Amino acid sequence: MAKALIIRGGKLLDAASRSAPLFDVLVIDGIITAIGAPGMPAPADAETFDASNTLMHAGLVNGHTHGSTNFSKATHDRWTLELLLSGAGEWAYNQTLEQKYLNTYIGAVEMVQKGCTTAYDLTFGFPLATPEELFAIGRAYVDAGMRAVIAPMLQDVSFYKAIPGLYDALPAAQKAEIDASDGDTGFILKSMERALREWPHDRSQVRLGIAPTIPLHCSDELTRGCARLAAEYGTVLQSHVAESKVQAVAALQRWGKSLTAHFDDLGMLGPNFTVAHGVWLDDDDMRRLAATGSSVSHNPGSNMRLGAGIADSRRMLELGVNLAIGTDGAMCADNQNMYEAMRYASMVSNVRTPDYTTWLSSVEVFTAATAGGARATGFDQAGVLATGRLADIVFLDLHSINWIPQNDPVNQVVLTEDATGVRHVMVGGKVVVTDGRHAACDYVALARQAEAARAQIAAVNAHGKYLAEAVERAVGSFCIGLCRQPHHLHRYGGPLGA
Repeated sequence: MAKALIIRGGKLLDAASRSAPLFDVLVIDGIITAIGAPGMPAPADAETFDASNTLMHAGLVNGHTHGSTNFSKATHDRWTLELLLSGAGEWAYNQTLEQKYLNTYIGAVEMVQKGCTTAYDLTFGFPLATPEELFAIGRAYVDAGMRAVIAPMLQDVSFYKAIPGLYDALPAAQKAEIDASDGDTGFILKSMERALREWPHDRSQVRLGIAPTIPLHCSDELTRGCARLAAEYGTVLQSHVAESKVQAVAALQRWGKSLTAHFDDLGMLGPNFTVAHGVWLDDDDMRRLAATGSSVSHNPGSNMRLGAGIADSRRMLELGVNLAIGTDGAMCADNQNMYEAMRYASMVSNVRTPDYTTWLSSVEVFTAATAGGARATGFDQAGVLATGRLADIVFLDLHSINWIPQNDPVNQVVLTEDATGVRHVMVGGKVVVTDGRHAACDYVALARQAEAARAQIAAVNAHGKYLAEAVERAVGSFCIGLCRQPHHLHRYGGPLGA
């Protein structure tokens, strides 16, 4: 029997018109079937949900995060993307299946509590996330009650060999301790295919994607294999493309072309492909992405946190690229707050140029964080509150200080709201957050379990921490040198320095 829900008394955000009129919303089996004036008719057996004094908006979509890093929030101060990658042995190794579940669940609870109903999670394992680990990670999202694409990061070229010259620059004493050998490409692809074939979760809520982690870290065989599997299993792809200048310069040294052009040659681009970050994309790259229907997840907070630069999100939109917005993982975002990510996206656009007419508007930012992200994840029915779409709804408390007084509602969502005003969250018409708290989470038990896991991982990865610290100066100085090389783009907020 169909389950009916009538939502009454709330204001419904219409970002395009910058208004929020009062509307009732009828939901049947998790789908919005009607939106009408207050008091509109509803089935006699419909349950009533009181949305009085709330503003309703579509659930936010996190276009890029890493669920397996939530134990490590706020563990480092000043570090770049490349230092983060070279330090993987400290924070990413030796996690049990149960710890990977818990790590992911922490981030999922945070996201949904902060108004995010769908996430694109590039998870990982070393040397590879097993199918069983992926199934457990998927269960974390099921238990948290939100939607997700889980895309394990795959690579068969080590970080130290991916950047030409970096391995040779390492101290001799540490070279012997670092395993820079290539991965088993065939085994990686077979494991990925088994996970796709045996995926146990409802794909309407949690599905499996594929993430060739960074083009430089993938052989051509692995990249083509990822594209083939995505086509065969009808799923989505995401990769960190042109996140840092190090990547952009290293690609030219290795292939004589950009990362995007290289992936284009290998058949990766298409409507199911998303670039993560894209800070160092040029016009040719963006035109390739637009022509193939590809997306970019713009992650402005992470880009600033890691000193990667300022992505040209305006140019992406001008050239027709679908834009999403992401937080990135806790290692380089420290929280999973999509309201903060929207605010960053707005403000970082403004510092690129004094021409205010080119700055991203609040409407564009909100659209990227909802409909743009829904398109990138493949959850096409999400991202918009309209008839026939998923009832993934955030209810903001209009009596919270963020909404006193009420002015332009889309400006207020993007520029004022900080997630403290989230009162309730529905996913598919089911209430998963009530009165600002996750309805199913035991926070006290979660804190206790997380602390025990964090301490255990720190203990077993003590040597990885030592090794990361031992090579930090060599990796950092080598990459600074690459970043000071001439390049046809400048995406930093200041000069390169001496």
